[in-house]
Amino acid sequence: MKHTFAISAYGESEYLEDCIRSLKAQTVLSDIIICTSTPNGLITETAARWGISLYVRSGSGSIGADWNFAVETAVRETGAELVTVAHQDDMYRSEYVQALLEAVGRYPDMSLFCTRCRTVDENGDKLNTRAEGVKRILRLPLRLRALSALSPVKKMPLIIGNGIACPTCTYNIHLTGMPLFGERYRFVVDWDTLLRLADRPGRFICEERELVDYRVHPGAETRKNIIDHNREREERELFLRIWPEPAVRLIMHFYKKAYRDYDADTD
Repeated sequence: MKHTFAISAYGESEYLEDCIRSLKAQTVLSDIIICTSTPNGLITETAARWGISLYVRSGSGSIGADWNFAVETAVRETGAELVTVAHQDDMYRSEYVQALLEAVGRYPDMSLFCTRCRTVDENGDKLNTRAEGVKRILRLPLRLRALSALSPVKKMPLIIGNGIACPTCTYNIHLTGMPLFGERYRFVVDWDTLLRLADRPGRFICEERELVDYRVHPGAETRKNIIDHNREREERELFLRIWPEPAVRLIMHFYKKAYRDYDADTD
């Protein structure tokens, strides 16, 4: 199946070139495109320097709209069947595409591929955070690959938080359809999408190797959503879809502690 990395670029990220360099270093090469709704000199010059096609979405909108544009452009312009919405601040290990193609070759009904990730700071140095350890526990049911097409198994990593790191995800468009992402949310876009995909046909495959470096830094969208309390509002709303109010209050107590931990990592 044909795979494309669609980099969703915005603003002027000093890490965009690191992301591109990691995609160009894959042991199995895929098409790469850059999509943006905030065109600027840095994005244009970087795309030209690396020989990557740049596509601009006009008009305002949400992160979900930007990601949908990236997916739909990858399908239209490159014929992609598998699409990774690559995050401009993150880096992909050289074996990522190879692992993806091996997984879809073994499980043709795979709707979602994801991996373990390593959290790094703005310099690329590893951070030892609690979050990834918790997410590994949440993803344990996906190790039962014979059962990973069942909706309850796919939902288990998602019911007390999102155990699947968004930058690691590749989507099989034949099974997910388009548009892929909802455009209502600013922070829980991927979690909302995964909950919907869990109810559709298709297998969730998780490769428990650190194949993506997830970068936390003061300018990251995650931190902005913590500061203005949008993350708390949106996560609470999704939890209320799954749990009764008393359980949500208990869960959010621990999540607020996690917000403080993230802020400490970016200081």
